[in-house]
Amino acid sequence: MKALLIAVLIAFSAFTAWVMAQVGYVGIWTGALANPGSEQVLVDLVIACALICVWMIKDAQQRGAQAWPFVLITLTAGSFGPLLYLLLRRPQAA
Repeated sequence: MKALLIAVLIAFSAFTAWVMAQVGYVGIWTGALANPGSEQVLVDLVIACALICVWMIKDAQQRGAQAWPFVLITLTAGSFGPLLYLLLRRPQAA
């Protein structure tokens, strides 16, 4: 599982770096608000990220960890937060 998460994180990081080089951070948001179709995708991603943040908070509490760094990353950088959380989370508390 960790190997798959690392592969996804590396591939997504490379793609994100390429996109940022092409359009920049503001360009990503401009594209996300360009038309109703892209706005729908943005709203869908916001809902999915919010649900993931709720899960991360509950999971971190059960593990005796803090979720806030990963929630902040999710709010500012999307899927990087949950990917890093899954890679770095502590084992389940006994």
